[in-house]
Amino acid sequence: MIKIGTALLTLTLIAALAHADDYLSPTDERVRLSLGVMHVSSTTGIRLDSSQGLPGTSINAEKEFGLDSSDFEPEFQAMVRVGERHRLRFDYFTLDRSGQTTVGAGAPIVFRDVLLNPGDPVQANLSLRTLGINYEYSFLHSEKFEVAATIGINDTDISAQARVDTQTRHVDQREDQAGPIPTIGLDSTYVLSKRFYIDARAQYFKLAVDHLDGSLGFYELAALYRLRPNISFALGYTAAKANLDSRQTKDSGYFNFVSKGPEFFVRIAF
Repeated sequence: MIKIGTALLTLTLIAALAHADDYLSPTDERVRLSLGVMHVSSTTGIRLDSSQGLPGTSINAEKEFGLDSSDFEPEFQAMVRVGERHRLRFDYFTLDRSGQTTVGAGAPIVFRDVLLNPGDPVQANLSLRTLGINYEYSFLHSEKFEVAATIGINDTDISAQARVDTQTRHVDQREDQAGPIPTIGLDSTYVLSKRFYIDARAQYFKLAVDHLDGSLGFYELAALYRLRPNISFALGYTAAKANLDSRQTKDSGYFNFVSKGPEFFVRIAF
């Protein structure tokens, strides 16, 4: 939180020193830099089947692995406009969580190629990172309203780890899935007045290939107040959803993830 606060303060000071002659419409801004923080609540479902064909255990990661169900995470966005209707947007989303718990009574948990037995003290880590690069074309553009169609690539990395370390048992199972995922969507801005405007965007993609089904979605709605011509404060709501279902012989299982919550960010624009 200290690092996030320092970054926000730095961004505010840079914007305060910048010069702008008038309140340029948000639909005409050439460069945007946004930095903030999200308070997200997450739910995660995981099942990792054994590479030998033994069905894995369906796990609620917040319950069985003790992962935090809510957390503060940083947020970063940047946009560069080229001409009136063309622009590039860059987004970075990260969620890193860890937890400690003891496996409850009942059947052992099958987690890929290891068994987590009742009474085992488990240390778990789970992270999701995605860097998005998007091209946007504004098919509707005016001083008050703008709607752009978007197409982009999101370099996404999902990793999970379960570890048991006692005098009699040493278990360390890691799972990592990474790769570029294309998305399409819409990005819009509605100007209410000289100082108030609304941003909304949605990105989504779904695929089914080679016994692998997956989807990725990002959604955001924010209301912005322009304190100065080139600096705005925003309150909004954001959501991210990722689903991966594999039926491949030695890599079967699923990962279902939903994270959503309020956000606050500072934006400078020129």
